Amino acid sequence: MSAKQINPFLKSALEIGPIIVFFAAYLLLKDRVFTIGGTEYQGFILVTAGFIPLMLVCTAALWKLTGHLSPMQIVTAVLIVVFGGLSVWLNDERFFKMKPTLIYLLFGVALGVGLLRGESYLRKVMEGLMPLRDEGWMILTKRVTALFFALALLNEVIWRTMSTETWVYFKTFGLTAAVFLFFMTQNGLFKRYALEQEGK
Repeated sequence: MSAKQINPFLKSALEIGPIIVFFAAYLLLKDRVFTIGGTEYQGFILVTAGFIPLMLVCTAALWKLTGHLSPMQIVTAVLIVVFGGLSVWLNDERFFKMKPTLIYLLFGVALGVGLLRGESYLRKVMEGLMPLRDEGWMILTKRVTALFFALALLNEVIWRTMSTETWVYFKTFGLTAAVFLFFMTQNGLFKRYALEQEGK
């Protein structure tokens, strides 16, 4: 079932809005400590607690408006609830920081399994956006698989060796920029294997 088209600005707001709100709230509360029920919570934990329902509401709104959620959106929502919830429940920010690692590992493994079977699972998700020949999809899938594993490793290095503030900047801007730059560098592949070139 294809997704219904909605206003692109609304779609972007629902997808990116929670991350921007998380970033802004973190900057506002990062140096504060809150005592709730006799337990002290850093600002990061409180921001995480607010991010979970906000992300779920926006994801539900996307599903309601478009009638469709991608596998990545579903898995991301589940992992936010699980690992964000663990961070809040155990008062330990490390669980939430692990979430991007697991997301990228899961999708990297899924794409890798498809490649071992001679299939491009990426094609099933993105074919409507980028009509490529079979060979192009296999090459792109290999590169995206490598990207996912590289981002998983990078997230581990950042959160384990640097400050929480550095990780928040990396999570908000670094990961998004890395994916954007990756696809910008694939322009040659898109042109070479585009289906519309077959008849030329």
